[in-house]
Amino acid sequence: MGDSVLIPENLAINNGISETIAAVAVVVPIYNEVESLPHLIEAIATALTADKLNYEIICVDDGSTDGSAQLLKQLAQTRSNIRAVLLRRNYGQTAAMAAGFNYARGRVIVTLDGDLQNDPADIPRLLAKLDEGYDLVSGWRKDRKDAALTRLLPSKMANWLIGRVTGVNLHDYGCSLKAYRSELVADMNLYGELHRFLPALAFIEGARIAELPVRHHARKYGRSKYGLGRTFRVLMDLLTIWFMKRFLTRPMHVFGLLGLSSMLLGILLGGYLTFIKLALGVSIGHRPLLILAVVLLLTGIQLFSFGLLAELLMRTYHESQGRPIYRVREILEPIVNNS
Repeated sequence: MGDSVLIPENLAINNGISETIAAVAVVVPIYNEVESLPHLIEAIATALTADKLNYEIICVDDGSTDGSAQLLKQLAQTRSNIRAVLLRRNYGQTAAMAAGFNYARGRVIVTLDGDLQNDPADIPRLLAKLDEGYDLVSGWRKDRKDAALTRLLPSKMANWLIGRVTGVNLHDYGCSLKAYRSELVADMNLYGELHRFLPALAFIEGARIAELPVRHHARKYGRSKYGLGRTFRVLMDLLTIWFMKRFLTRPMHVFGLLGLSSMLLGILLGGYLTFIKLALGVSIGHRPLLILAVVLLLTGIQLFSFGLLAELLMRTYHESQGRPIYRVREILEPIVNNS
């Protein structure tokens, strides 16, 4: 069992965060959600205050152009439990979530979208599930209120593919409503558009993951920022996650194997061509096999070199940041009886 995420009842909440560390930090990426933002803040506050939780809300404005940033400034000045992080331009949801993680001070971090489709009333349920000993609890929009052809079908296909590739089988990778232990988030570095693969990244770090059905509402304000155009980026990020899961600390195993196989095949073809040229006197200058043998040899050398470079990069990556290649969940000490 992990540390409890609940604050004792006798701790003063004072409708805001504590002076140092909040129990729960709610991270909300915002991009052109000025209409839904006030309702969202009230819903989050209502849900967490009703459960007597000490909390803070981190709203990260990702370069909004509809007045969301100005509204956040006003809210941050009038409510002690809101912190507004305003990015200089639109960097994307992954960058916004990374900024929220960096500025959050909670022992548990909850993320959700700013469009009111996620229901803040589900947050206490996720926290209770997390308190059963999990490191990450992911929401599952079981009764999703989105277009069937453009959103639901691509999402189901993506969830199936991601589960097969990463080995982390969840019904709904795209649900932003998730709860994390802060130490887990501290171990994950986000780049590109990896926010949708956070459960897979957490699994690489050795996290215990659970999934919980949550409510999903139809969009009331604005329009969706997601579309089929993200498919290519999802596939590229999925390949990145697959490589990280399989070969993060041993890239030479994949590049070296491919390189040696290519060189071996090139050598065999070269040996065959040499034999028929010297022993049988057959001309080989016009044969495509000669070109193939040379290409395979050069490709093999390049792949092997890539493997060596990748090994050096991985060692630099871990050693320069002091990142170990393992994660310790707990240390059990022997009980010493002094009597």
